[in-house]
Amino acid sequence: MSRSQPCVLVTGAGGAAAVTLIRSLAARYRVVAGDIDPFAAGLYLVPAAQRVLLPRGDDPSFADVLLEVARRCHADLVIPTVDVELPVVAGRVGDFGRAGVAVLVESSQTLERCQDKLTLVGLCQGSVRVPRTVLLEQTTTADELDSLGLPHIVKPRHGAGGRGFAVISSSEDLRGVPRDGTMLAQEHLPGEEFSIDVLARPDGHVVAAVPRRRDKVDSGIAVAGRTVRDSELEQFGRTVARLIGATGVVNVQARRAVDGTPALLEVNARFPGTMALTQAAGVDMPVLAARAALGHDLPDHLDFDEVAVVRYLADVTVPLVEYTTMRDGRTHSGLDA
Repeated sequence: MSRSQPCVLVTGAGGAAAVTLIRSLAARYRVVAGDIDPFAAGLYLVPAAQRVLLPRGDDPSFADVLLEVARRCHADLVIPTVDVELPVVAGRVGDFGRAGVAVLVESSQTLERCQDKLTLVGLCQGSVRVPRTVLLEQTTTADELDSLGLPHIVKPRHGAGGRGFAVISSSEDLRGVPRDGTMLAQEHLPGEEFSIDVLARPDGHVVAAVPRRRDKVDSGIAVAGRTVRDSELEQFGRTVARLIGATGVVNVQARRAVDGTPALLEVNARFPGTMALTQAAGVDMPVLAARAALGHDLPDHLDFDEVAVVRYLADVTVPLVEYTTMRDGRTHSGLDA
């Protein structure tokens, strides 16, 4: 296996974010793709010798296995893309560094700020518009909930992917919603929804903020949308990224309130699934973030174009022997070279 190019190990190869990363980075780097699923599409976007099966991100062995794989494939950089993996890998950055492997992941503190939505609201309040928020506990009063108006929404304090989200149209809808501090009730934001992809340098300076309007969403992923040149949204994304301490790529989600101003929904402290639209707009965040993580300089500011995208399912045709090898859980000896 040639090592003339730096090697980047990307996890979660079955996800939309990882597929975008793999496609983008493959022209400049030797990309090793990893996933728990032998049928993950991203595995088949790299040569057979550059595929590896990994344990689940919540498996106690995950970080050790990932570090060993990084050593075996002589990785210069590891990019985890799955939510459950992020805090695990962030907590082991020092171990990777001692092995000579850089890691493109936000700090443990930044991840905690984003994963606890109540903490995120408190951190950003006063700097950007945040929805009125009530923590659902046994002591939560009717007056506190009435202050949110109807309809309002409930969602888990921790978690991702929209699980547990519900629109509350009457007090009856709150029956069965836990009041143990694990759920939030928030003001309903009825306007357009935006994802703002933000690229920050390792020193925290924000290089670019690219708002994307989510025009059609399927299973949490935007399948149709456009980039929007809007100075208010761009500044919104930049401000939130600075508040959370971003040093790589984060995705700030916002929705317009009744008065039209953008208000914070949440922050995904990782590459989003629709990063390809930001790339098409002229800001190749995967390549730029990888370069920065490997010690290269980035400019102070990057601009972008307004473009639109619709997404479709694409097929990856592979030789049967490769398909069978991955299905049987066998990795390739090239990683041992």
